[in-house]
Amino acid sequence: MSLISRELANSEVVKNVKSPDLSAGEVTDLICFSHLRWNFVYQRPQHLLNRASQTWRVWFIEEPIYGNENRVELRPISETLTVVVPFLKHGTSHEDAVREQRAAIDQLLDQHSIHDFIAWYYTPMALTFSDHLTPRLTVYDCMDELSAFLGAPKSLLDKEKALLNRADLVFTGGMSLYEAKKTRHASVFAFPSSIDYRHFEPARHSLPAPADIREIAGPRIGFCGVIDERMNINLLGEVARKRPDWQFVLLGPVVKINPAHLPKGPNLHYLGMKSYADLPTYFSQWDVAMMPFALNEATRYISPTKTPEYLAAGLPVVSTSIQDVISTYGGWAPVLIADSVEAFEEAIDKALNHTMADDWVAVDEFLLANSWDTTWEAMNRLIQARMTVAFQ
Repeated sequence: MSLISRELANSEVVKNVKSPDLSAGEVTDLICFSHLRWNFVYQRPQHLLNRASQTWRVWFIEEPIYGNENRVELRPISETLTVVVPFLKHGTSHEDAVREQRAAIDQLLDQHSIHDFIAWYYTPMALTFSDHLTPRLTVYDCMDELSAFLGAPKSLLDKEKALLNRADLVFTGGMSLYEAKKTRHASVFAFPSSIDYRHFEPARHSLPAPADIREIAGPRIGFCGVIDERMNINLLGEVARKRPDWQFVLLGPVVKINPAHLPKGPNLHYLGMKSYADLPTYFSQWDVAMMPFALNEATRYISPTKTPEYLAAGLPVVSTSIQDVISTYGGWAPVLIADSVEAFEEAIDKALNHTMADDWVAVDEFLLANSWDTTWEAMNRLIQARMTVAFQ
């Protein structure tokens, strides 16, 4: 029995997945290939694909997890959004892994009558096992320059070149990425990080303090996101050492770096990953938000989702000189840019002591105009226009 057939045949998930409207020639499904897991940090893929699932059935295919057996789990998020998690045996060769994943996709399409669909890629590496598919439309949503990340596969740039040749539309997660990709495809569109304003705006008001932050004295300077090679841990450690009267609260998983190498101190608090639903309650307890990113190849093209989230929560932001932060938010008083230890400390001090009530009007107008709903609507218009041409 192949990798997926037993799970598809017996799973209650299959019975609960909503059937599409099988109108002749109508696209009914979207298959997403992601390097990020759905239950990891809630960010761009979740925002966009939740909205896509209002139009199509969405199948979010994750990278394999290696364990004791070959199987596939189907994890329903809603009636029209399902996370597909392949499991492979430890020691599976690369060739066998490709073959098993290819077979799993074929059976997924067969079992769920997926004929006309959109292929949506976050990772070009998925082409290794999906290049045989014939989607109605192929979208490459390039949210990061993955080739610059620690541990990136050597073949990633070649796979991206192949994906760019296949894609009908290319979206980028920021303006820096747009500038890097715009000459490599005829239809590249910039869609920088957007905001669910109404989710974070309650943080501007009094919310109950979570238990693990309640005993941490103020002022509190917070960070939320993945803690990896993109963080300037030396900058963080030095500022914390110089200002023992400030409390630094960090939310998020530690990935690809040794936790033992993180700066330690009585005013440094690593509270781990929190759910997206709980973030406003943490933000409401902070005085300043920080983004102490390193300036390296891994951060050259990033457009941090946290920037608009911090601002929607009413927090002044102190960031290192990330290009997309400067170009989008650098002109506003609540966003301060600093790179050296001394400048970063001074910027936090200014943010703590400067009243910015009159400076938020333009910020809020911008945030309200750049919601994830607006971004998805613009993406969907491009998709529908391209599919209209494809149907003719």
